[in-house]
Amino acid sequence: MKKRVFLIVLDSLGVGELPDAHLWNDEGSNTLKAISEHLDFSVPTLKKLGLFNIDGFSGGVKDPIGAYGKMRERSMGKDTTIGHWEIAGIISKTPLPTYPDGFPEEIIKEFEKKTGRKVLCNKPYSGTEVIKDYGKEHIKTGDLIVYTSSDSVFQIAAHDGVIPTEELYRYCKIAREILKGKNAVGRVIARPFTGEYPYKRTPYRHDYSLVPPKTTMLDIIKGSGLSVISVGKINDIFAGKGITESNPTKSNADGMAKTLEIAKREFCGICFVNLVDFDSIYGHRNDVGGYARALSEFDTGLSELLLEIKKEDFLIITADHGCDPSTPSTDHSREYTPILICGNNIKNGVNLGIRESFSDISATVLDIFGLKKGRTAGKSFYKDLI
Repeated sequence: MKKRVFLIVLDSLGVGELPDAHLWNDEGSNTLKAISEHLDFSVPTLKKLGLFNIDGFSGGVKDPIGAYGKMRERSMGKDTTIGHWEIAGIISKTPLPTYPDGFPEEIIKEFEKKTGRKVLCNKPYSGTEVIKDYGKEHIKTGDLIVYTSSDSVFQIAAHDGVIPTEELYRYCKIAREILKGKNAVGRVIARPFTGEYPYKRTPYRHDYSLVPPKTTMLDIIKGSGLSVISVGKINDIFAGKGITESNPTKSNADGMAKTLEIAKREFCGICFVNLVDFDSIYGHRNDVGGYARALSEFDTGLSELLLEIKKEDFLIITADHGCDPSTPSTDHSREYTPILICGNNIKNGVNLGIRESFSDISATVLDIFGLKKGRTAGKSFYKDLI
């Protein structure tokens, strides 16, 4: 029988502050709690899986249909790249560089020289606000809007009527080549926008990530001849390394539709999904209601996906960090993440407790496929499930 694993990352769905949250000024953050108190929140399928049976929450069901728990991040960070790398088996002891005062002059000068365009902004900024404040000047001059955040990112925004999106991608590749060594940021991100003021970002964002520094579970699965199917920005996050098929998406709904299509196909391996709207559209914009509605919409799609889960399949749902939309901060939050697992061969109602690392997912997935060589970090909980 062909085994399939569907691993879905609900980007930024944290479930409570980590013990070291104070080091990131994230005390009191709890993304799930914040949105669960909104009137538009309704997730019956996630509840059945045990979402509210997780330690620290109330309102759980009597007999969850899966295994549940929460996971601690051991890597030094709270961003997308480091979170996904840890899920895939890499624990990052050194944080990726951040630029609270903007990028060094030598970086900007080299970027301007190689692109032939001047730079605007060069400081931490909200992605929606930066195009409001600098969009008109960009359109007038053709200068590139470069900005960052509390994450390790070099972001470039440009109007698609001034700089075609493919050209913006080329500029991002130039930046990726420049940002090495001590300035090796986690991601260079293309942020195209369009229309008249107030401008709107297009769905053609593209991330140019660092290549993972070590072997991940994706490399091991691919190396064994199995499929590694990416949905959403997984391919970008891992710089294409360990991926056999990439399916870019425009939204959470598009991501779930593509995942459902893949579930109806026959393959042996992993389908690794990232649903980024939770983070990029709702978490960073402090939109509690939007986040609540988005998770409720995912829950509906999840109920459809469960109908396609076959006898030997495993469905794993987790997150990569938090982004509590109810706090004053618009940045990621240092939180535990949920772990929910279901499948026809899994014991129901298993409390996995508090796992010591996101990388326990990697070790468990490799155990599912019986892959013992080149093991990654993490402690498998496969035997607890079966």
